[in-house]
Amino acid sequence: MTVPPEESSPKRRPQQRKQVLLRLDPSVYEALARWAGDELRSANAQIEFLLRRALAEAGRLPGEAKPIPRRGRPPAQPPESQ
Repeated sequence: MTVPPEESSPKRRPQQRKQVLLRLDPSVYEALARWAGDELRSANAQIEFLLRRALAEAGRLPGEAKPIPRRGRPPAQPPESQ
């Protein structure tokens, strides 16, 4: 029995972001949440930003790491000139 080519190769699903449980001291979380608010980020986005910066400074950020997805309203488009 032969398998059609489209069924023989596994389909690649887009990688989903990993979910992790993080336990923090409440005062550390409050300081982090205030800092995130000052920079208009969520606490989760602030943690990822800081982890990526620390990895990059240590030379350990993987080359295949995708940029942090931008959230929120897209930038305004200037009107097209005719």
